[in-house]
Amino acid sequence: MKEFNEALFLLINASEHPNAALLAIARVFAEYAIWVVPIALAIGWLRGNERTRLIMLEAAASGLAGLLINQVIILFWHHPRPFMIGLGHTYLTHAADSSFPSDHLTLLWAVSFSFLMHRRPRIAGLALTLLGLPIAWARIYLGVHFPLDMVGAALVAGLSAWLLFREERWLIEPIYDAAIRIHSRFFAFLIQRGWIRK
Repeated sequence: MKEFNEALFLLINASEHPNAALLAIARVFAEYAIWVVPIALAIGWLRGNERTRLIMLEAAASGLAGLLINQVIILFWHHPRPFMIGLGHTYLTHAADSSFPSDHLTLLWAVSFSFLMHRRPRIAGLALTLLGLPIAWARIYLGVHFPLDMVGAALVAGLSAWLLFREERWLIEPIYDAAIRIHSRFFAFLIQRGWIRK
């Protein structure tokens, strides 16, 4: 499996003299596309009704749960990044920490898989899931992840989304009331003017 992972990485990873435009595109996906997640959650929360807000809270909790699971995995198994073992070419500055699973993809896909489990945000969930593909490619292309890091991210994201969906009544609904109280106080000025929902 190690040989397969490294061979696939070298197939996707940028060459020694990559195309400048392709490198710029990869950097946008690798570094900035992840901001779609908090933006989508914020818009859904601020403009949505009670059910939409519950879904946004569940999706956010799913993303956080996925990142927490990743930290547990890292405690028991440290997998070096390609540049830490001198493999391929690296075009993105990154800390020399464990590569498996990818935190970027775990967060994105945990939120998108959470959306896919509900009827209303399913299109947004599909869009975010598809966005994960060029992000995965970009982070391999730029030399900071192996392909199997992305497979691990998908598995962790699927597990965290499923757990939060299954336990919504016990985990999310109690948090919702506290979140609404904070929302009402923090956004009181905007709520009074009808710019966002109460």
